[in-house]
Amino acid sequence: MNPSIHHVAIAVRDLDAALAFYRDTLGLKMTERCEVPEEGVEIAFLPTGKGEVELLRPLNEESGVARFLKKRGEGLHHVCLAVEDIEAAMENLRAAGARLLSEEPRVNVHGTRYVFVHPTSTHGVLLELYEAVG
Repeated sequence: MNPSIHHVAIAVRDLDAALAFYRDTLGLKMTERCEVPEEGVEIAFLPTGKGEVELLRPLNEESGVARFLKKRGEGLHHVCLAVEDIEAAMENLRAAGARLLSEEPRVNVHGTRYVFVHPTSTHGVLLELYEAVG
């Protein structure tokens, strides 16, 4: 396993205000903005070269991002690492005693398989693994 950083996700209350900073002030280009109802979020994607910043706004009060904002406020939500083989990575993590948030990889709207690793297993950071494609 030789993971690389795929993206850093930041939980925000107001996506337009966050875009005013990351896009308008820093000059990052937004490549996509979409709602993902199954995750309960609206996401803006801002590439940074080899990775990207994802801005996450909750769509409802029950979503994981909404709960995160209530508990911790705005800020770093998770770090995502790209791996070549998601099943092998999951097996390796399970063998090491890591707590995965799903038994099988999930598939996002772009067809990418992913899994989250609970912060209790990663020294306090919610970690997401994406299966690298191409």
